[in-house]
Amino acid sequence: MAQNIYDNPDFFAGYSQLPRQIRGLDGAPEWPSIRAILPAIFGKRVLDLGCGLGWTSRWMRKQGANSVLGLDLSENMISRAKADTNDPEIKYRIADLETVELPPAAFDLAYSALTFHYIRDFSRLARMVHQALTPGGHIVFTIEHPIFMAAVHPHWIADEDGRKTWPVNCYSIEGERQTDWFAKGVIKYHRTIGTTLNTLIRAGFRILAVEEFAPSPEQITQTPELEEELERPMMLLVSAQR
Repeated sequence: MAQNIYDNPDFFAGYSQLPRQIRGLDGAPEWPSIRAILPAIFGKRVLDLGCGLGWTSRWMRKQGANSVLGLDLSENMISRAKADTNDPEIKYRIADLETVELPPAAFDLAYSALTFHYIRDFSRLARMVHQALTPGGHIVFTIEHPIFMAAVHPHWIADEDGRKTWPVNCYSIEGERQTDWFAKGVIKYHRTIGTTLNTLIRAGFRILAVEEFAPSPEQITQTPELEEELERPMMLLVSAQR
């Protein structure tokens, strides 16, 4: 079973104050880059893996998706998503993505934002999603970039010139990472870019797009603190097709 850190009261309280949780998709600087690699949504049956508070599930319906099923391990997340959603074609369900069973050919698009790095057995999940998609169906997801999460102690350090530098160590040593973020002992799983993409290929997917998110000059002008994201990639965005 995956760690259910989002039902930790301290974690959930801190997480709920992030701009992307207060402002929704408008508070996620990577959202324009995600939209650029999404397929057409109209008429699709969508699976939202790690749906959180339901921001993307609701957006998918506004774009014309026929239905959306949002899955999340956190009771806190699902409760809030249900409370904020008034649409009978959006269903939310508590589910552990480590063990979830999905019906075959039931969805046209699987989407996930910043969730798969919490999954220990990504290979199993990739195979499960593949069989749950119709032929030609898409998976689009974001994860913490392997460069961002590889370090044993991920944090900014200053080099000899005082410039912010992000440490990269243990990159080729895949597996569990524990960090303190809103709560102590948050468990994530580091995989190299190669492992992530090859896992999808072995599951039967064809890779369509791989993006290493960096903010645009316009975004930095609006939110100057985003400039530090130019020093190293924080997120990896992937689109693939069955």
